[in-house]
Amino acid sequence: MSSINLIDAFQDFKEAENIDRPTMMKVVEDVFKTLLRKKFTSDENFDVIVNAEKGDLEIIRRRMIVEDGQVEDPLAQVAYSDAVKIEPDFEVGEELYEPIDLYDFGRRAILAAKQTLASRISDLKKNVLAKKYGDRVGDIISAEVYQVWKKEILLLDEEGNELILPKSEQIPQDYFKKGENIRAVVARVDMKNNNPVIILSRTSPEFLAKLLEIEVPEIFDGLIVIKKIVRDPGERAKVAVESYDDRIDPVGACVGMKGSRIHGIVRELKNENIDVINWTSNIQLLIQRSLTPAKITSMELDNEGKHANVYLKPDQVSLAIGRRGVNIKLACELTGYELDVYRDNEGEVEEFDVDLEEFSDEIETWVIDELKRVGCDTGRSVLALTAEELERRTDLEKETIDEIRKILKEEFEKE
Repeated sequence: MSSINLIDAFQDFKEAENIDRPTMMKVVEDVFKTLLRKKFTSDENFDVIVNAEKGDLEIIRRRMIVEDGQVEDPLAQVAYSDAVKIEPDFEVGEELYEPIDLYDFGRRAILAAKQTLASRISDLKKNVLAKKYGDRVGDIISAEVYQVWKKEILLLDEEGNELILPKSEQIPQDYFKKGENIRAVVARVDMKNNNPVIILSRTSPEFLAKLLEIEVPEIFDGLIVIKKIVRDPGERAKVAVESYDDRIDPVGACVGMKGSRIHGIVRELKNENIDVINWTSNIQLLIQRSLTPAKITSMELDNEGKHANVYLKPDQVSLAIGRRGVNIKLACELTGYELDVYRDNEGEVEEFDVDLEEFSDEIETWVIDELKRVGCDTGRSVLALTAEELERRTDLEKETIDEIRKILKEEFEKE
């Protein structure tokens, strides 16, 4: 018996470990039964035997032995005189099992079969990959950076599958090098030219949710549930949590002793500020908590119009709004209400201002402390003084003052 060697094709199967053996056998059988139908018009009396370990295949033909001259169906029957030429001991009524030499199909047909088989295996691998990551959407994974491009990063998982992290799904401060391992969440699986494209994300709320689940055992165990997460990636995030156990403080559990649990997540998210608050169905209390770190004096609520006027002391207004309006924007997303901030003592809309602490990534801490020492705790309070006044009242150099004013002016010009 001369068998066709299919080791290359079977090697593809072995690489796609998630393809189960029954599926593999069925694909091979289908390919060669198609070959049989082309040659014999029917595959009914043929058995395709596959040895996946050795990488070979045999085809056995089954025919009933009948008296000479009584062959009605050549595909299912064989004359006695022809049968005894194969094996002299055969008798009429017995079944003849005869191996088919695959090379009888012809070199071109065999090559076509191998190509079809390789194509079917490739399709199966694509389907397995799409299903694998389709089932893992929302899960966090670790992958190695293989190639860094302008608009996206190509990563490889532990099995060598290609994953994509688009620029839009990266935190603005992210910077990765080839060979580096990074964590991200599976966002979705797209199909492009019939190929699955696995898209990862580091900006989605699910990424933060999964990081919290890893760091906080109470969330993993279901004792604390994350009700809602809103993010401005790399800037700020607000996480509303609720405890199903009265003995557990959900905020304290998420933050950890001296911030031990949250610090690792903050580093992963490139120093993104994370406000963890207690969830409540009391919308007034939820709005108050969502505007953390600002403290509210009073509030006018319009439940029908999903709108609230919030009144704060003048020194709290800039905290409530936050740098580039991020804090109030996230508070609106978290509560589902449109929030307007007013100064408590005047009832007028506060001119946009920003607390100096919000500039800690651009202005050194000792400089901010020096400005606060002379009564300047917000951006506008600094700009209200001339450079000469600041130089006279503080211990800061002229170049430092000019740089500070430049940073602050750029911030307000954006608004």
